[in-house]
Amino acid sequence: MKALHMVAFILLVAGGLNWGLDAFGMNVVDMLGAGIAKIVYILVALAAVFEVVTHKGRCKECTSGAPAGM
Repeated sequence: MKALHMVAFILLVAGGLNWGLDAFGMNVVDMLGAGIAKIVYILVALAAVFEVVTHKGRCKECTSGAPAGM
């Protein structure tokens, strides 16, 4: 499960950075070509769903009972 979490985390970081660059008119994923870009977008979306579904079971802040940031 840890490996899957790391892959999902990397995909989410890549997706977030791509969105940030897109704000300045540079979409790195689209530069890969339409077919590959679609696959990357699907993988990023699946990574987000995986993280949402499995987050609470792994998050130390969510499972400790303490308020976030304490």
